[in-house]
Amino acid sequence: MPFESHQTLADGLLPAVLEAGRVMLEIRERGLIVDTKADRSPVTEADRLAETILVAALERIHPNVPIVAEESAAAGQAPDARATLFLVDPLDGTRDYVAGRNDFTVNIGLVDEGAPVFGFIYAPARGELFVTTGKGQAVGAQVEATSGATSMADLTTSRLSTRRAMPGQITALVSRSETGPDHADRIAQLGATSKIGMSSAVKFCLIARGDADIYPRFGTTCEWDTAAGQAILQAAGGTVTNLDGSPMIYGKSALGYRNTSFIARGEPAA
Repeated sequence: MPFESHQTLADGLLPAVLEAGRVMLEIRERGLIVDTKADRSPVTEADRLAETILVAALERIHPNVPIVAEESAAAGQAPDARATLFLVDPLDGTRDYVAGRNDFTVNIGLVDEGAPVFGFIYAPARGELFVTTGKGQAVGAQVEATSGATSMADLTTSRLSTRRAMPGQITALVSRSETGPDHADRIAQLGATSKIGMSSAVKFCLIARGDADIYPRFGTTCEWDTAAGQAILQAAGGTVTNLDGSPMIYGKSALGYRNTSFIARGEPAA
C-alpha cells in the first residue's frame, strides 16, 4: 500500500477536509456565483478553492501518488492511468449546494490496482464525517467544520456497520436527478418498498451506517463520485458492483474516469 495506514492518512487529511468544509459554508453564506462547465454541470468558487486545499494536503502527505481531481480533470489536467492514485471530488453535489440543501460532500478516495482501498467523506452542512480506518473497518463521527480537530483522536467515532435487508422493508436511496416511471419501475424490481431522494456520496455512507439498504444508479458517474463511498461501504460490510454483479474498476483514464450503472448494497437478506 502507498500509505502507512488508514489512520495516518485520515489524520493527515482531517484538517484540510474541515478547512474545505468551512470554505464551502462561508462562500455559500455570503452569496454564490455559479458558472457552467463544458458538460453543462454547475461549478462555483467553492468547488475550486476546496480542490486547491485538498490537493495541496495530498501532495504534502503523499507527493508521489498521482491525483485525479474533478475540476482539474474538467480542465484537461488529469494524469494518465496509474496503478495507484487519489480520486478527489472537492464538492460532490454542487446542485444541492447551490440550491441551499445540505447533502453535498467532500470525497477523497485512494485506489490501488483498480480497487478502492481508502475513503474519506465529509458532509460539512450535516456535520458528518465517514472514513475507513483499516481493512474492513470504517467509522463515522459528528464534527462541525469550525471544529479545531487536528486528528481523528480528537473525535468521538462509532464503527460503521451495514444492516441486513428485510424483505418487504427495503429502503432505496436514489439520486434526485433520476426520476420518472421507468426509474420507479427499476427500483421496484430491486425489491425496494420505499425510496428517499438524496444527492452526493452521502448515500454510500448512510447505507454503511445501516440507515438504508440499496443505492442503485442508472447512468454515468465519475470515479471521483464513487471511489471514497465504495471504500467506506465495503469496509462496513456492503458491496458496490456494476449492475451485472461484476466489480467496479477504477483508473479508467481512457474512458475519462467514467463509470457505468452500478448498485451499492448493505447486507443482503438472509
